[in-house]
Amino acid sequence: MTDFALPNFTTDLTGQVALVTGTTSGLGKRFAQVLAACGASVAVTGRREDRLRELADEINSQGGKAFPVRLDMTDSESIVAAVSAAEAALGTITILVNNAGIPDAQRAHKMSNQLIDDVFDTNLRGPYVMSCEIARRLIASGKPGRMVNISSVAAFHYSGGGAALYSITKAGIARMTEALAVEWARFNINVNCIAPGAFSSEMLDGMLERMGDISEHFPRKRIGQPAQMDSTLLYLVSPSSDCVTGTIIKVDDGQGPR
Repeated sequence: MTDFALPNFTTDLTGQVALVTGTTSGLGKRFAQVLAACGASVAVTGRREDRLRELADEINSQGGKAFPVRLDMTDSESIVAAVSAAEAALGTITILVNNAGIPDAQRAHKMSNQLIDDVFDTNLRGPYVMSCEIARRLIASGKPGRMVNISSVAAFHYSGGGAALYSITKAGIARMTEALAVEWARFNINVNCIAPGAFSSEMLDGMLERMGDISEHFPRKRIGQPAQMDSTLLYLVSPSSDCVTGTIIKVDDGQGPR
C-alpha cells in the first residue's frame, strides 16, 4: 500500500486576522461571525457604528475576538484609515472579505449621477482600493493572504428588471478577482470570488417588497440563508484552497441561468 499524507481540511484560523466589509447586516455579519468562530481575529466594518459595536460585543462575549472599525467604502481616505486602525488593533490583515455593496434598483436612464457614483464607488472602486491597500501591506510584511470578493449571479445575467448598474459592477468584481489573482500570485495572495444568488439580507428584503416573492421562479422555490455559504467561505480562506486563485464560485441553489 502506498503511503500518502492525509488531506488538510482544517478550518482552524487561529493566528489569522480578517477584515470583512459591510458587516452591519446580512451576509457580511454572518461572514464575520463564522471567521471569528474559527479562530480569526476580525475587524468588523461598516457605516452604522452602533451595529458594529453590537456585533463586536457579541463575538467577544462568545470567546472570539472582534474590533469595530467605521468604514465608508465610497471614501478612499476612510478605507486607508480603516485598514490602519484594524492593523493597529489586531495585526497585519491576512484575510479580506470584500462584501459591502448597494443596489441601484432603478432604470439606467433614471439614475442620478450621485447614485451612479455611489453604486460604482461602493460596489467596485471601493473594493479595488481596499484590495490594493491590503495587498501592499501583505507584500511589505512578506505574509501570504486570502481575499474573497462577493459578486453576484447578477454579474452573469441581466433580465432588464431595473438594476443594470448593479449587474455591471458585480461583473467588474468577478473580473477584478481574476486579474488581481494573476497580479499577486507571486506574493502568495490568493484572490477568489463567491457569486451568491438570492440570499436573505436587508438588501434582498427591500427587493422583495418591490417585486414580490421571486422564489416561486426558482427550481427549489426558496431563498438561501447566509449560513448556507459558510463552507464556501471557509474553503476559500483555509489551507484546503492553497492552489485555488482567480476562481469564481456560484452559490445560487440553481437559481441562476445555466
